Amino acid sequence: MSKRALLEVIALGPEDAIAAQAGGADRLELVTDMAADGLTPPRAVFAAIRAAVDIPLRVMLRAADGFAAGDAGDVAALCAAAEALRAAGADEFVLGFLTPDGRPDLDAVRTVAAAIDGCRWTFHRAIDHATDRDALRKELAGLPGAAGLDTYLTAGSAAGVEAGLATLVAEQVRTAAGEAGYAPRILVGGGLTLGHLPRLRAAGLDAFHIGGAARPAGWSAPVDAAAVREWRDALDGALNGVPDGAGV
Repeated sequence: MSKRALLEVIALGPEDAIAAQAGGADRLELVTDMAADGLTPPRAVFAAIRAAVDIPLRVMLRAADGFAAGDAGDVAALCAAAEALRAAGADEFVLGFLTPDGRPDLDAVRTVAAAIDGCRWTFHRAIDHATDRDALRKELAGLPGAAGLDTYLTAGSAAGVEAGLATLVAEQVRTAAGEAGYAPRILVGGGLTLGHLPRLRAAGLDAFHIGGAARPAGWSAPVDAAAVREWRDALDGALNGVPDGAGV
């Protein structure tokens, strides 16, 4: 496991971004309104963060809590937001929509993916709420215009990483084997703790996402560089069996 694992940290503003980069984050996920589990940040916030750090940024495209894209007007508004963010320099995104019956909303995904026009993007934890996650992967793999999909953010279960460990390990086997629908990288997040890392790293998983774990004082406080550094050191090999820490 000589390959450096990727560490992605949620950032709400420039202060978060600076601390996360100082602690060793490789990439940031930019969102606003964590009370709604992360929505699209304003263009001005993106611009301020882009000016503050030089690591990659993935920007959330999501208008409301939950995994529904909304009506045609809502999707059009998301596309307009994506285009404005692109004009400001954004070139990586996060999105993912489900229908009421838990299937991927292919029309919404296709439309928003077209608005980001080939940029790399993550399908977020909507996969953990899908009726059939294997079918979702295969449908998205065959979706015209979704070529930029290179990552799935997943806990392996809607209940979090602890419940999803076996699924994550099994899916990594399929990713390593190059199975159809499993080419995108698995980014583990959602209830992730330091105690999960040895098993996940041993299974070959190499990308991890934290939010609350980077904020020991809670979401009302900024990212703590020392907390991020603990995760960076763990992923770089300093971890030798520690108790579960704070989750995302």
